[in-house]
Amino acid sequence: MSVVDSAVERAKNTPVVTKEDAPLLLVLPGLFIFLAFMLFPIMYLVYLSFTNAEPATLFQGKEQWVGFANYVKVLTDGQFWNSMWVTWLFVGTSVALKVLVGIGVGLVVTGARVRGKRFMRALIIIPLGLPGIFTITIWRGIFSSAEFGLANQFLRLGGFQSVAWLSERWMAFVAYNVTEAWLAYPFMVIITVSALQDVSEELHEAAMIDGAGFFARFLHVTLPSIKRPVLFASILTAAASFQQFLIPYVFNQGGPSRTNELLIVYGYREAFRFQKYGEGAAIMLVAVLVIGAFMMLNVWKGKLADGVDDA
Repeated sequence: MSVVDSAVERAKNTPVVTKEDAPLLLVLPGLFIFLAFMLFPIMYLVYLSFTNAEPATLFQGKEQWVGFANYVKVLTDGQFWNSMWVTWLFVGTSVALKVLVGIGVGLVVTGARVRGKRFMRALIIIPLGLPGIFTITIWRGIFSSAEFGLANQFLRLGGFQSVAWLSERWMAFVAYNVTEAWLAYPFMVIITVSALQDVSEELHEAAMIDGAGFFARFLHVTLPSIKRPVLFASILTAAASFQQFLIPYVFNQGGPSRTNELLIVYGYREAFRFQKYGEGAAIMLVAVLVIGAFMMLNVWKGKLADGVDDA
């Protein structure tokens, strides 16, 4: 038998896909989706950020390479720094509010003396099942500056005057935070409840024997035990708050007078309202870098990745 015949015979007897290769084939559809819908758009965004892409040039393939000119324009624009400042302020206040609400509700639904805990847990996750735009539109009506706005009706019941919620900067900022907390608190509650259920009852009993009250046990037993899960959830919700677009855009488009314009809204406006696709792409890439650095720093500082390699 010749060498060629031997090679042909071996090829016939060798399966095209072995058992070891089967898992790789199962990964291919997901890899294709990632390349088509994640990696390619990001790479194209990077390309656009270095061009003068506009409607007149982009769709005709006539955009020109401008180097770092878009980044220079963005970083020297006062509106960019206002948006960056407002975005970080929004992240800080909204995350603090979500953590407080999440821990508070979590303590209630895990309390030994509380009745109807299963029913309350079912109610808590309802906001997760509603479309975001639907919920945000309802909250926009609640914070309506008109007399029939629910928030103003409660103020009048308390003897206060009505507030122009969406026409005053800080009132609109408060409305942003309340709506963001409503959208995200179920996630915080789920993580907190899961962590609270893992807290050892023996630690609480030992603290009670030593005379510790509720607040002392919360500070010295409960809080240290749930710190890592709550920190992890806080990082995720902080990243989501940093990318928030619908709330400011639906409420008042980042107003009044762009004073509450979050970074993502600023990038959207530059790209699609002013049709400066190159500058809009640069803004979005800066946002991606800031979010990535923020999450990596918090994971590192919070030591959330400890023990991952040992699992």
